[in-house]
Amino acid sequence: MAVARNRLSLLRPRTVREALRLLAGAPLTPIAGCTDVYVGLQFGTVAATRFLDLWGLDELRGIRRADGGLRIGALTTYTDIITSRLVQTQVPMLTAAAREIGGRQIQNRGTLGGNIANASPAGDTLPVLAAAGARIVLGRTGHERAVPMADFYTGYRTSVRRRDELILAVEIPRLQGRQWWRKVGTRRAQAISKVMMAGVRGDDVRLAVGAVGPTVIAATGAARVLSAGGSLAAAQAALDAEIAPIDDLRSTQDYRRTVAMNLLSQFWSDTA
Repeated sequence: MAVARNRLSLLRPRTVREALRLLAGAPLTPIAGCTDVYVGLQFGTVAATRFLDLWGLDELRGIRRADGGLRIGALTTYTDIITSRLVQTQVPMLTAAAREIGGRQIQNRGTLGGNIANASPAGDTLPVLAAAGARIVLGRTGHERAVPMADFYTGYRTSVRRRDELILAVEIPRLQGRQWWRKVGTRRAQAISKVMMAGVRGDDVRLAVGAVGPTVIAATGAARVLSAGGSLAAAQAALDAEIAPIDDLRSTQDYRRTVAMNLLSQFWSDTA
């Protein structure tokens, strides 16, 4: 059953500073593109009733160079990512992931910060950020901190972000090596992922897999095997031990395991 609209309240800060002050004062749920929140409200699966609308805060938008890599504002949309020459040049696997998120309407409204905050293990950008060694920049009144993506999630749809903190930006270091991304779903786009994998093959190998555990999984064991010159079979065995897929409406755990192994093989072949 949908949530009664008269139970909902919405605050619209004019600046990030004001948004942080409001968050410090009372429990509020930050929203922006609302591509998931609106669906949840319609079906009555969102418990929150007091929201903080960040959509008008241009301070949280934009893509720029920073320390040799990129800093991407939390309200940067998928369309912004797709059309950015900086992202296309430095993090093409993020461009590829953004292209496969929903249709044009979702790409125009959905934000990178929202995908991170939503904390779904099937979030399409999350394996890319994990494989890239990204840092999530969090801010609260009088304080800012950057959390490595590997340390950000604590469990299914939970993270280290405090109630009074906002995701301000994502910092992605300059990457060396060939980048790779694949998503497996019922369709190429406009479908929730069954399994997805991002990888970087340079002097060292970086791997991350989505939708095969309660959070995005940085497959460090499989990456170490490949970095050390081990066999693909040994890397697949390591990956098999790292993931924990489940049966659900979209797929089975056996299917997800098989696909994850196949994706690892494809990554290694395509980046040879």
